[in-house]
Amino acid sequence: MFLFCQKNVTSHPMKNFDFNKIKSLLSKPKKIVIVPHRNPDGDAMGSTLGLYHFLLKLNHEVVVISPNEFPDFLNWLPASEKVIIYEKQKVDATKIINEAELIFTLDFNALHRVGEMEITLQSADCTFVMIDHHQKPDDYAEFTYSDTDFGSTCEMVYNFIEFLEQTSLIDKTIGTCLYTGILTDSGSFRYPKTTGRTHRIVAEFIDLGVENTNIPNLLFDNNSYNRLQLLGRALQNMKVLEKYHTSYISLSQAELDEFQHVKGDTEGIVNYGLTIKGIVFTAIFIENKEENIIKISFRSQGDFDVNQFARDHFSGGGHINAAGGKSDLSLQETINKFEELITQNINLNETN
Repeated sequence: MFLFCQKNVTSHPMKNFDFNKIKSLLSKPKKIVIVPHRNPDGDAMGSTLGLYHFLLKLNHEVVVISPNEFPDFLNWLPASEKVIIYEKQKVDATKIINEAELIFTLDFNALHRVGEMEITLQSADCTFVMIDHHQKPDDYAEFTYSDTDFGSTCEMVYNFIEFLEQTSLIDKTIGTCLYTGILTDSGSFRYPKTTGRTHRIVAEFIDLGVENTNIPNLLFDNNSYNRLQLLGRALQNMKVLEKYHTSYISLSQAELDEFQHVKGDTEGIVNYGLTIKGIVFTAIFIENKEENIIKISFRSQGDFDVNQFARDHFSGGGHINAAGGKSDLSLQETINKFEELITQNINLNETN
């Protein structure tokens, strides 16, 4: 494993990178695969497609393979129509992975995050590069750029390009992809890891012609009637545990079906729980009958570590203020477990 730090580029060292070697690897055309995590969000798709367009400019043969489908509100991203969906094209995807000389994994740091695609990646005989900002990375990659100081993987991809001394190749297309991930993972620039440098990078993108006034509309204001009805039901289902500064939302499979739920419809709903005065911890529990699990998202404000909470109790993880998890119990049993944990949590009991 290697450590590399280049001065006057960014204050953050790129950990476990031998840049002479990575530059050498990228100096000649290669077959490259880029992979986001399962159920990819704006940062996952923005970073993979941003890197995709960059590597094409270096004359590589590049394919983005997503473990499963991404939400419709991201299907306008440049070259999103070229993304191969592993669940739908397993034979083709497996062949491409087996022939790859280099595989980039973006916005995740453990191979189980790609679901059933994990076995295929584990059998790949090539060099892996990880770029990610989540805690406690696994060690599957020969090159690991892992730094929790960053609010998005897209900002890290910008740094990666900068360390390669290739920022002159960044154009409106690459900037559009990277801007999307920075915007979504920063909560529209509201989250604590949004820095002055984040805004300076975004300013560069805007100067390149990135449509910063239109992209938020494409991401957040392109709702279907059914999605708004589902949001209304979710808010009706919200419970507040005022004594413990906690709220939560639940959605059953029957409720999802009632409003003809499609992938992406529940994106961002969990954040409403933190808008209530005095709330520092919130969650959403979503029943998924097909996978026979309850999918969970956690959000917090301040010092309450939802990453550790998710790891300890719900087979999950993420960031200090944003994490995910799952439960094999029923929806009601999962909620009961959550409430019991909340009443026992000293940090929440002592929150003012």
